[in-house]
Amino acid sequence: MRGPQAGRTAGDALDRATSCWGDAMPDWVAVLAEACRSTSQSAVARRIDYSAGVVSSVLSNTYRGDIARVEQMVRGALMAETVPCPALGDIARNVCLDWQAKPYAPTSSHRVAMYRACRASCPHSRITKGDPDAF
Repeated sequence: MRGPQAGRTAGDALDRATSCWGDAMPDWVAVLAEACRSTSQSAVARRIDYSAGVVSSVLSNTYRGDIARVEQMVRGALMAETVPCPALGDIARNVCLDWQAKPYAPTSSHRVAMYRACRASCPHSRITKGDPDAF
């Protein structure tokens, strides 16, 4: 049976996250749930550059992927946290991850500088040091 069942209301994102995470719910999951409550899960997923299914899994505490990356995307896109970038100065955490994920492309000197900064001198880089194209 799809959709809400008769006599039941659609689940609230914050209630679901609270019941699934309990007292161990991190602050960023609470912010994610609040954002879903105020808009839609799909809209929030687009803001953090993930699918609605990933957002649902995170709220349900069943996500098996890179939860640390999801956390960083939420902290940057929804909590306005920044990190110092060696090339750009302070940037949002999610923007930092977006730059790290971009492959090398000599389309502009800025893009090349960012590619090198993410792989050489950035303390926030999640790129494996032995593999310059890994993320």
